This record gives sequence, structure tokens and C-alpha cells, in this order.
Amino acid sequence: MQGFLSAERQGAVLRSLSSDEGTLSRDYLGAAREVLRELVAMPDLIQRLPLARTPGAYCRNLLAGNVKVSVWAIVWGEGSATSIHDHHCSCCFGVVSGTVTETWYRAIDASRAVPTEEQQRQPGYVACMLPSGPNIHRMRNFGPGEAISIHIYGFDHEVHASSIETEYTAVGG
Repeated sequence: MQGFLSAERQGAVLRSLSSDEGTLSRDYLGAAREVLRELVAMPDLIQRLPLARTPGAYCRNLLAGNVKVSVWAIVWGEGSATSIHDHHCSCCFGVVSGTVTETWYRAIDASRAVPTEEQQRQPGYVACMLPSGPNIHRMRNFGPGEAISIHIYGFDHEVHASSIETEYTAVGG
């Protein structure tokens, strides 16, 4: 797993996320929240990891993964943003440092969406969602400086390139 977390910590994280009922169960989501709470409570550890960075963009760093889940540290360069998207799997995230602005959207057709709500996510914030949606959102770092978040997705990182199901174009707002 790229050496960002020790093999022992990777194993502990993946064991904590193990659920006989899969990544769509309440037990799994509860476990993912607990793992995120633990990780975001250790900003010094996360910030000391040799995480890849891309100025002005976001950069995903695989921390741990197996055939059921993948755990990523995302470093958000100032001014970076995701597309407007939803997910094909469960998606949980927590903010380690900086501020990530999350904007929620409502689809008006298969490719367009309108913004409905925007929230600034501060260090310590943790959330989980299922792909049953609608869970259309965009995440951005307006700055100042970079932000770091941890994301736990219910997918095998060797099978899927990302957790994104559909990308949308914003209409209005």
C-alpha cells in the first residue's frame, strides 16, 4: 500500500472495517465513522506522512485497501475541486486539516444538477453516505493553504479507478 501507513496500522484499519454484511450495512458505516474519528484525531501523524501533493489540484494517496474497501488521504491544493458527482459505493470522509467546502446538488436530469446546500467542513468533521442517494456533491478547497481529508470507500481500488458513478454539470448557482 505505498508505505504511507505501517503494515500494522493498515491491518488494524482494514480489520476494523471488516463486516460480514458488506459495505452497505449500518455496522460497516459505524465502523467507518470510528476509523475516521480515530484518524482525524491524529493530524500530526497524517500530516507527517509522505503524501503526494499537486499544487492547485487534489491528490489521492492510498493508505490501505483490500477487495472490499479502500482508504485514501486526499491532499487538497488551494483552489482544487472535484467534479460534481455521485458514488457507486459507500463513501465516508473526515477532515484532518484545513477546510473543505462541500456543495450538495439535486439532479434535474441524467447529466445536470442544481446546487441545494453548501457547508464548510472543518477538522474533525466526519460523515458517511450510501450510494442509494441521491448523494450528488462537489468538494473544494478555497484556501487559504492546503487541506487534508481521509476517505473510506466501499470498493476494491484494484478493480475501480475511483468511487465516482456519474459526473454532472451545474445548472444555475
